[in-house]
Amino acid sequence: MPLTEGMEVEALKGPKIVSGPPGPRSRELMELKDRFIAKGYYVNLPIFIKRGIGALVEDVDGNVYIDFGSGIGVLNAGHSHPEITEAISEQARMFSHACFHVTPYEGFLRVAERLIRAAPGPTPKKAILLNSGAEAVENSIKIAAYYSKKSSIIAFENAFHGRTYMAMSLSSKVKPNKIGFGLAFDKVERFPYAYCYRCAFGQAYPDCGLRCLGYIEDSFASRRAPEEIAAVIAEPIQGEGGIIVPPEDFMRGLRRLCDRYGLLFIADEIQTGLGRTGRMFACEHYGIEPDLMAVAKSLGGGLPLAAVIGKRDIMDAPHAGGLGSTFGGNPVACAAALRALDAIQGLLPNAERIGDFMLRRGRELEEECELVGDVRGKGAMLGIELVRDRGTKEPAKEETRRAIEECCKRGLIVLKAGIRDNVIRLLPPLAITEDLLEEGFSILEDVLRGIKPI
Repeated sequence: MPLTEGMEVEALKGPKIVSGPPGPRSRELMELKDRFIAKGYYVNLPIFIKRGIGALVEDVDGNVYIDFGSGIGVLNAGHSHPEITEAISEQARMFSHACFHVTPYEGFLRVAERLIRAAPGPTPKKAILLNSGAEAVENSIKIAAYYSKKSSIIAFENAFHGRTYMAMSLSSKVKPNKIGFGLAFDKVERFPYAYCYRCAFGQAYPDCGLRCLGYIEDSFASRRAPEEIAAVIAEPIQGEGGIIVPPEDFMRGLRRLCDRYGLLFIADEIQTGLGRTGRMFACEHYGIEPDLMAVAKSLGGGLPLAAVIGKRDIMDAPHAGGLGSTFGGNPVACAAALRALDAIQGLLPNAERIGDFMLRRGRELEEECELVGDVRGKGAMLGIELVRDRGTKEPAKEETRRAIEECCKRGLIVLKAGIRDNVIRLLPPLAITEDLLEEGFSILEDVLRGIKPI
């Protein structure tokens, strides 16, 4: 069950006013970070967390923040959910690791069972458990290639699928994610996503006739034949790409295109899944059944856990021993996941209420604030794209950076997103109270009203 605001405030001894630069302890730790941690392992905000509960975070200097980031969508059930932490403690006392390949355990089976029951579509399914979203993406591609006996993949502009080699190749953003790391997997065909605010074809929905879908089909004669393509991988809503919500008929049309040409459809539900959009999986909004689905982030209730869920005949294609992971489906993470799934199921109505609130307030802000070019989202997942000029849609990258920093100074954690670094991404815990949601969004509104385009 969600925490109440009173429980949050009592646990953190009441919110404290946050203003000015980071406190002395955070500055000290940031110096240690610069000394000991590789430069490429970035941090967005100069504060260090001490503890969190619900939708509140306390840093090492005693400042309290409203968290609209949820650890990049990991904490759908909120920080330190009491039933999840209890499950973690109970399982850790029993055993913390066994490796499912050596001495299997029931928790692994129960998590797979729950995911299969929740997955969209009637086709019988199976699952494997892993550690991270990138690992789930890598394995979904392996399974698709093995089943189809084909090796090329269709991916999309603005996509993000992870930072490992194959996942990086599927992802779109070059700087800083890909530049300098050598040649990527060369059998990825990339196409424009249905990013209607910045249509790659200069058209407007719905009069466009979904040219982005037709363009994929047209390419089969000039770029790569469908007989060479194993799968299409897509996020039902692009998260890191800037909370890009496609028209429903785009996703349905993509499913039909896959069926027409014998391509597998892989849904990357790593950020959109497990209640984030008001459904257990975002594909449910479009009424489509993926062939394979990658899941992670909130699955472990804050612990590393991921899964690939797919149609039974596809999942069973690889030979015994062809799939595996030493730590995948760790027993402590599985125990946490079972409680997290219970909690998230009960929070689905909250996600819809949060989404209605944020979308309404965001669009009201769009009408009055010249910096706001577009507001979009579904459920507890909102993107606010900032531009210097609404006519030219010039990205307001520097203004976005300033807004995120100023929000932090005022006690609100928000995230950056977008291929152009000009989208403020909001992913509050589904357990957030109405008062904290209101307070956090008011901070964001005040910040954006006070920033003028450069």
